[in-house]
Order: sequence, then structure tokens, then C-alpha cells
Amino acid sequence: MPAKIAPQFVATSDGRFRGLSIDVRCVLGKAGCLSVEHKIEGDGASPIGVWPMLRVFWRDDRVEKPKTILPTVPIQENYGWCDDSQHPNYNQLIQTPFYAKHETLWRDDHIYDIIVELGYNLSPVISGKGSAIFLHIAKSDFSPTEGCVALTEADLREVLTISEEGSALEIRAVASDGQ
Repeated sequence: MPAKIAPQFVATSDGRFRGLSIDVRCVLGKAGCLSVEHKIEGDGASPIGVWPMLRVFWRDDRVEKPKTILPTVPIQENYGWCDDSQHPNYNQLIQTPFYAKHETLWRDDHIYDIIVELGYNLSPVISGKGSAIFLHIAKSDFSPTEGCVALTEADLREVLTISEEGSALEIRAVASDGQ
């Protein structure tokens, strides 16, 4: 069992992202937040829990490399993320062409210009429990994600600048009355 990680950042279902010296707006999954026990692939929910911030991927043809202590990886045109729960590479970075169901990281829109891989469903990977849970750039209208956490590019860059080795993000559901 992995060691407990103390979160430096918290994203809540009421649309707030807080931690260290930041308090900004965020957006989570279109289906709200779900406990890991209830989370399934493709449900559109953000998984409740504390997830380590592992690697930062960025489109070096579009944006400057983020300033961060976290490991960085430039996104290549053939990068994807396997979301086929029956495939041995489920919830892993893959290269295309790839015959199984997958998400493309090289997108026409800009939401994946910077991506932080969150350590959800990794040790061990459990088939069907959800994949590709990222911290990434929000759409301009702040429409809900497919289960990720999203911030403006400026806010995401600030989070990466103040992140520390071992930084983690907690996704938390809050009562609709704010309590």
C-alpha cells in the first residue's frame, strides 16, 4: 500500500482550487465527484481522494515549458493515453498508431497544451476504474471536464511554479450549501 501523501492543493466540487499561496476557480468532471469505489471508466466524474502530481506534459510547439520542479515531458504528435479497460496498457501513456481505444494528447483545442498527470489508478492499475485523470487547462467557458481538474493556463502555470517535490492534489466533494 502506498504511503499517505499530504496534499498541497485541494480542488473542490464547488469550483475552488486552493493551496499554498493560491485560491482560484477550477472546474471538475461533468458528473461531479465520486468515491474511488464508485468511479468507472467514462463516467465523467472526478475521483475523490489525494493524487500525487507526477509529470507535466506540454506542447512545445504552442507554449513555453512550464517552470516547475516536477518532471517535464514535451508532448509528441503520436502520444496518447490508453482508456481501453481490457488492454494491458490501460491508464498509461501510449504511442500511436495504437489499435485499442485511447485518448489523443496532441489536440486541436488548447486544453492539453499543459497537462499534469495525476497518480490516480496506478498502483495497481484496476481495469475499468478510470484513466487519464489530469490537471489541465480549462475551456474558455469553464465547461465541465470528462473527470479531470481544469484551471486557466495562468493559474495552472502558477500551481506548477509553487509545486514542490511530492506535491499532491486532493479532489474533494463539498455539500451544496458549502458546509
